[in-house]
Amino acid sequence: MCLAQDSASAQTTTLPEISGLYTFLHEGEFVQLTLNDTVLSGFISRYADEKQQTFVDQFFRKASWDGKTLNFETRPAKDVWYAFSGVVVFAQDKKPEDEGYRILRGTLTTHWKGEYDKEESKAEAVEFRSFPPDDAMPD
Repeated sequence: MCLAQDSASAQTTTLPEISGLYTFLHEGEFVQLTLNDTVLSGFISRYADEKQQTFVDQFFRKASWDGKTLNFETRPAKDVWYAFSGVVVFAQDKKPEDEGYRILRGTLTTHWKGEYDKEESKAEAVEFRSFPPDDAMPD
């Protein structure tokens, strides 16, 4: 094994900080990520219906982060659940305290129970941008 490979391996042991709030599908909705050591947890806070009057929090059923790839799947709420698979990108032109410094970029699959309780799904490419760390939760 050469020295360059050893250095690269050592660098991957410290995972970048990804904890915080990120945008979600609609204005006012968000994703909360919490990384403690190597354990990732979190939830999505989204509107319960099209009238956008009440929120539903959907906690992660499973989640993983290896320093490059981020995956999570939520628990069902109102017969809907989400699965995300993608990467975390750090904006080169921003500072850690800036909005959009971290970006979750990947595929979000929305699952729901359709007619006759048959599972249906729709996948779409998404980008969720981080809120500044000092921001309170969105209203």
